[in-house]
Amino acid sequence: MKTILNVIWLILSGFWLFLGYLFAGVLLCITIIGIPFGIAAFRIGVYALWPFGYTTVERRDAGAPSCIGNVLWLVLAGWWLAIAHIVTGIALCITIIGIPFGIANFKLIPVSLLPLGREIVPTDQPFTAL
Repeated sequence: MKTILNVIWLILSGFWLFLGYLFAGVLLCITIIGIPFGIAAFRIGVYALWPFGYTTVERRDAGAPSCIGNVLWLVLAGWWLAIAHIVTGIALCITIIGIPFGIANFKLIPVSLLPLGREIVPTDQPFTAL
């Protein structure tokens, strides 16, 4: 079932969101300081491309640098990507078939706003990464 949902997701919104994360990652990797943020954008872009069967968990060992990095991320790229998830989620929720995909878009908003200090894990083992 996860594969079917992921294929439909890919067609309806996953590819476009992936391109948004890819664009943000490339822009952030232009400078040396932005490389960690670009890597985070690429990581979340792959998650946005194929989200069903995966979830995010907070890393307990992230510390203060990830908090500072999240503030910078929020200003530089996070709110643009969150707006893309909101618009896509609302558009998908217009139809009954698109509601699960709209909810999946809304589920991606927190990780698009504050990605550092989070890890993407399969849903069958969300607590093994702690």
